[in-house]
Amino acid sequence: MKALFSLIFVIILMLLVFAGVTGAGMHYIFGVVVPYIAIFAFLAGFIYRVIRWARSPVPFRITTTCGQQKSLPWIKNNRLENPDNWFAVVGRMLLEILFFRSLFRNTKTELKSGPKLVYGSNKYLWIGSLAFHWTFLIIFIRHFRFFTEPVPFIISLIEQMDSFFQIGLPIIYITDAVILGALTFLLLRRLLDSRIRYISLHADYIPLFLLLSIACTGVWMRYFEKVDVISIKQLSLGLFSFNPPGTELLSGIGVMFFIHLFLVSFLIAYLPLSKLMHMGGVFLSPTRNLANNNRIKRHVNPWNYDVKTHTYMEWEDEFRDVMKEAGMPLEKE
Repeated sequence: MKALFSLIFVIILMLLVFAGVTGAGMHYIFGVVVPYIAIFAFLAGFIYRVIRWARSPVPFRITTTCGQQKSLPWIKNNRLENPDNWFAVVGRMLLEILFFRSLFRNTKTELKSGPKLVYGSNKYLWIGSLAFHWTFLIIFIRHFRFFTEPVPFIISLIEQMDSFFQIGLPIIYITDAVILGALTFLLLRRLLDSRIRYISLHADYIPLFLLLSIACTGVWMRYFEKVDVISIKQLSLGLFSFNPPGTELLSGIGVMFFIHLFLVSFLIAYLPLSKLMHMGGVFLSPTRNLANNNRIKRHVNPWNYDVKTHTYMEWEDEFRDVMKEAGMPLEKE
């Protein structure tokens, strides 16, 4: 039911745009006003979340590790899995952000007859997540051709590599097929696995349906329903330079583009409030961005108040006579 409600919610968003553009002529609202509101909401929400995370006190090193910590010289430590300095932390973060190293080590647990608990490799989630994130990044960079004139060489190079096979006309991008497959896999995994479905919430389904809808509308515009690309680029350049075009230009663009743009804008505005905020939170996670040097350096809680201590010698001086009569050993006669 959660998945069904999330799907209906996304469909309602698409129908809202369709009715607003075709029935009420709200081209300027959905083409100019909504994107600006989405960008403002994204920036405000992103900055707010980052400031809150940055202000969280972390007096101790709570690094999550799975390797040998640096200790004695003759014990070999694992620098990437258990970093003890800043350079090792950077290497570990790069592997985590670019290649999802912790997800690569993900294992599945099954209860076999016996009973017997069996652990096995589970690389499908790692492959699907890596495929989605990298293709999403390439598509995001590729879209900058709509915001720049002339188009930078690096963006043209990425487009050429993405369309390397040149299957038919228009040229099919590899990332278009991969991102649809990766998102479908991630959605089916959440729907078909009873254990994952049990713990899934609306906040897990809505981003998946939004991303799938964005990818499908983008693919539809490129390969099936032709849109006025020149007008779209003029709109993008106008938005980017804070000089948006008027309604006359926008009215010539197909409704599918406004549905696509509205879904993207909704996702951008929703991102700081959702679990997708891990794109910024991973850099501020104390379990990842700290060196595990607890054996090298003493860490003291900075807000601990002074505590009056009672040393053993003070305690012995207080009970010396009683201890001596009882025959207990004394440090000082």
